[in-house]
Order: sequence, then C-alpha cells, then structure tokens
Amino acid sequence: MATLFYLLLVNSKFNQVVAVLKLNSCHRNFVLIKLKIQMESVSRFDSAKYKATTHDQWQETAEAWYRWSPTLNQWLGKATDRMLEMAGIIRGYRVLDIAAGAGSQSMTIAKKVGANGYVLATDISSNILEYAQQAAHQARIDNIETKVMDGENLTLEENSFDAVISRVGLIYFPNLQKALKEMLGMLKPGGKIAALVYSTPEKNQFFSIPISIIQNRAKLPPPLPNQPGPFSLGAEGVIEKAFSQAGFKNIKTEYIDSPLRLSSVKECLKFEKESFGALHQMMNGLAEAEKESVWLEIENEFLKFESASGFEAPCQMVAAAGEK
Repeated sequence: MATLFYLLLVNSKFNQVVAVLKLNSCHRNFVLIKLKIQMESVSRFDSAKYKATTHDQWQETAEAWYRWSPTLNQWLGKATDRMLEMAGIIRGYRVLDIAAGAGSQSMTIAKKVGANGYVLATDISSNILEYAQQAAHQARIDNIETKVMDGENLTLEENSFDAVISRVGLIYFPNLQKALKEMLGMLKPGGKIAALVYSTPEKNQFFSIPISIIQNRAKLPPPLPNQPGPFSLGAEGVIEKAFSQAGFKNIKTEYIDSPLRLSSVKECLKFEKESFGALHQMMNGLAEAEKESVWLEIENEFLKFESASGFEAPCQMVAAAGEK
C-alpha cells in the first residue's frame, strides 16, 4: 500500500496556503522538490539586481533631489550637524562622504574643514554627483571633489581619511559588512565613521505609511532578513552590531527627532512623488490608474499630520559613530 503524506505549506510571498494531501511516496518527493525550488527562489535576494535598480532610481530622481535641497536641509539639518560633531570633524581634515547624493552635507563639511581640508563626495549615481559639483561651484567651494564610486568597492588609498560619513546611505548596501570594512580601511588610525539612518517604521510615518500602503496594494512580500531597506538599521542595537562586526570600536548612537515639515499634505505628496524613487519602483507592477489610487490613499492617511500651521510628520534618525 502506498505511503500517505500530509503537508501544509505557507508561502509568505503570495500569502497563500498550499495543501498537499494524501500523496504516494513518489509523487510526494516530486512535490517536495518543486516546492523547495519555489521557496528558494522566493527567499533569494538578488543583490546585483537591487544595486542596478538603486542606481537607476537615483539617476532618474537626481534633479528632483537637488531641487528639493532646501527642504532636505531644513528637515535633516539638525541631525546632520550632530552626525558631523560625532565624526569629530575639524579644520584641515580629509573627509570621505559615502552615498553623498546632491552633496549638501558635503558642502557643510567643506566649510568646516576649511581651505586646507578636503572632501571627497562619492555616489553610484553620476547624475546626482553632477548636481553636487554644480552646487559646490555656485557656492564657490573648491575643496570638494566628486567621484562615481560604489561604497562596497572603494578604489582609494587606504589610511588616507580622517573621517568617513554617510547621511542616509548605509541602508542601500546589499553587503553592508563589505562596505563598512572598506570604509574602515580608508580611515587613518584613530579616524572616525559617522552615519545617519532612519530608526523604526513607527517613528518614521512620513515614509512607512506610503511603504505599507504600496506593499499591500502591490501584494509585495515583507523584506527578507538582512535585506537593505529604509528601516533595516533602525532597531535598537542593529547598527551598533554592524559597526562592531566590521571592526570599529568606541561605538556610540543617538536618536534625533527630525520631523518632516512642509506647508501642506499636497506639498509632501509632491516631494515624495518627485524625489522618492523607491516608492515608484515598488509600484512598477501596478497600472497607472491603480498608482493614482495608491497616492490618493497615501494622501488621505497623511491628512492626520496637517493642521492650520502646516504639515508635520514624524521622523526619527539614528546617528551612529565609531572609531578605527
């Protein structure tokens, strides 16, 4: 008599339950192999594809990110200043800025280090670095250089920088340990790293609400463990552990409230539509009408943050620093 086999499998990607009942041993083995292949394909994170997608989205949103620089500076200015303090940046320092974006923080650093100092702003997006260089030229800052470079593969002289900083950049690295070890290698003995990342979703509803709505409407799976993402380093102890594993010492973290303030909900929608390329990437599989419906749902959720004095949504940053 054939062996009977009972199996209940939960497929988290499609949020479905697959039941395989009363199979003989031969058929059972076939189904198990097929299910194993399916689940492995679901759980495998394609870092090369992710990196290419991230590159493309920043190439596309570079102009908008630059145009919204005044908003970014007002929003993240306080946290940026604290990050630079934790990096111990002083006049004459050589500073490496990883995932520098349009470079507003790079210019702040350039002013701090003075004419005898030097700032190298790196990013995987050539388009966004062109805006960083343009902004530095317009501000008549000549101690900034820009280079297109992947933070996981820094082609620079080791032990050549006094500080390395990254403002909301570490969350994009598929291989964070490789990136951090590259940064460690660039630092002189005693040099410091300092970074800003978002804390947890509930503390950053300006971003977590759109992400949650899009995930639900597009039927997207939750992030895999250790997968890069907006809140991948925000939980208590996560970034400290990452720094320690990479070889940094004297690690410190601080939580900094950084509410996003704009004139209205509609202005916030415009800001996120134009400059948050990740949200558009998440909606790639949706029809245009569905995308508009998603933005309307986000707008309705955001109304709770609007008052007579304007729009203010919660945001909390984690400033982390370590030493070589």
